Amino acid sequence: MKSNFLTILAVLCFVNTSISQNYKFGKVSKEELLQKEHPTDPTADAAILYREIHTEFQYTNNDGFYMVTDVFERVKIYNKEGFDWASKEVDLYQSTSSSKDEIIGLKAYTYYLDGNNKIEEVKLKNDGVFEEKTTKYIHKTKFTMPDVREGCVIEYKYSIKSPFISNIDEFRLQETIPVEKIEIRFASPEYFVFKTHQKGWVPYKVESTSRDRTIALANSRSEYDRYGNMTNRGGARDFKFKEDIYTIDLTDVPAMKEESYAGNIDNYSTGLKFELSYVDFPGSSMKTYSTTWEDVSKGIYKVDSFGNELDKDNYFEDDLNSLLNGVSSQEEKVNKIFSFVLNKMTWNRYTGYYTNEGVKEAYKKGSGNVADINLMLIAMLRKANINANPVLVSTKDNGMPLFPTRNGFNYVIAAVELPQGMVLLDATNKEAEVGVLKPSIMNWQGRLILKDGTSSWVPLSPQTHAVKSSMVNVAIKPDMTVTGVAKNRFTGNYALKYRAKYKSLNADATRKALEKDANQAELSEVNFENLNTLGEPVALDYEFETFGAVEDVAGKLYLSPMVFMATKESPFKPETRLYPIDFGYPMKDRYIFNIALPEGYKVESLPENAVYNLGTNMGSYRYLISQAGNNIQLSVEFSINTSYIAAEEYGNLKKFFELLIAKENEKVVLSKA
Repeated sequence: MKSNFLTILAVLCFVNTSISQNYKFGKVSKEELLQKEHPTDPTADAAILYREIHTEFQYTNNDGFYMVTDVFERVKIYNKEGFDWASKEVDLYQSTSSSKDEIIGLKAYTYYLDGNNKIEEVKLKNDGVFEEKTTKYIHKTKFTMPDVREGCVIEYKYSIKSPFISNIDEFRLQETIPVEKIEIRFASPEYFVFKTHQKGWVPYKVESTSRDRTIALANSRSEYDRYGNMTNRGGARDFKFKEDIYTIDLTDVPAMKEESYAGNIDNYSTGLKFELSYVDFPGSSMKTYSTTWEDVSKGIYKVDSFGNELDKDNYFEDDLNSLLNGVSSQEEKVNKIFSFVLNKMTWNRYTGYYTNEGVKEAYKKGSGNVADINLMLIAMLRKANINANPVLVSTKDNGMPLFPTRNGFNYVIAAVELPQGMVLLDATNKEAEVGVLKPSIMNWQGRLILKDGTSSWVPLSPQTHAVKSSMVNVAIKPDMTVTGVAKNRFTGNYALKYRAKYKSLNADATRKALEKDANQAELSEVNFENLNTLGEPVALDYEFETFGAVEDVAGKLYLSPMVFMATKESPFKPETRLYPIDFGYPMKDRYIFNIALPEGYKVESLPENAVYNLGTNMGSYRYLISQAGNNIQLSVEFSINTSYIAAEEYGNLKKFFELLIAKENEKVVLSKA
């Protein structure tokens, strides 16, 4: 009897909970506002309580078919770190013609409990909504919710009217915060046939049904009356068709967790993409939309603000002739042209593979978007008889180009064929070198387009290692402090990283920033070289003093031979991992330590030498230590030979780092001589 009572009570509790969860706009409950943390993810800064996205097609005589997407979202903010979720950006597309997306019916409120436990609401006003032009083809509508505070709930709804029926944004089913409930509905006329592409690791099912639908159309026709005058007569007719409906209903979607070296984790989040395959209207020939990457590349190349811009060269001809006077080698021509464009042009922070100003106008102004600058670079290289071609790229923020659509790319760089192989160039980055790209655009592969419009994939990660070389001389003082001199050299993406971080800092800020990364060692006589000289390794020399590298235990000295440079903590802590590891570029770190023995001490024991290998040539670690007279010599080399490592290799990578960290933190034992 007691068991039956408990069962009934549990059912009633479930019913009450279900009733209290009202997903209608404006029906935020006290229970939602009182919630202090997410029930299944207490670490969450915010949670999406409800997301509803409904897309359907409407029709008018003037516009034909167009899409209307209704969005409604309710979000719980738990703490200040969750305030970012109170701001929203909506991308709106527009073509070179008058066709464009429109956002309509935006309504938004912030809800909180006042001192009397009463629900208060604050409406989003017009001054909280902003328009921003991102590129020639994408505008953003941004809004920030009013009176956001810890514990509040926000909700907003809006509709997007779009004529671009072949350009459908991905339906996002997962975020970096929990999603409690999500409903997706996509309804399209039978004449439009779509492919669906699912991604991510959260399983879900797409239900499909169909129904008959009727749209009432206003109709106007011209007639002559009996006196010969033209009159307009109103009327109406019904437009009937079958509608295909796709729905997704998901609950309790876990958050995507940030991981070390994951790149953009949106690449692996759960989502659904609709791709228009073909349109087949009765009485008309079938029109195919489903494309390959080859079709996408050719389509982009044919647009005037891409392909035609590459053919223009009269605006720079005199400057180019002067620049290359007496230069014969291809490598020197590339270096001179790249350096010229770097110095002349300033990137206006707009991305895109179509020009905005146009190369000629951008050249005159000395500034432009990514396409203005890099298509100009390609045109100059071609004029100098260098085999140069554009490479379409998707930045890491834009995600990996998984499906063949034009918005799979948002950037363009240059590729040059030299005797030693292909070299990639990006003249928007003032710290760049020939063949070195910034991490934000080293995103898997780019699409190389040749002059005839054919295209192919090329890797964006460099084939050569970024190298750090350190020579360190170490001395142990009688008070057990350790002093020394370090001479460091950085190449490739390491050099780019140091230029970007330190080029604009003064001496004091530079020293403090270096000390922050030096495990509290005190640095002095800090000196950089070649921060402003591209093509040369960045050099960094300094003197140091550290107090934690030696311990005196019962008259014996325990020394950390790598002093403050030993790796203390692994970036790979979770036991399992769902995403691949993205190091960005191959890297190699080399250290040579020369440690002078303090007077009156001898070596009692040294760590054992060790060599560890990661997979089949994915990475390696070598630790070689020996005594030579009154000195200890240590050579350490760490290398990662590939930019990407599959998630299946995570266990081996985790163990690899655990072994090298343990080795680097072993002690040299010195005893009295």
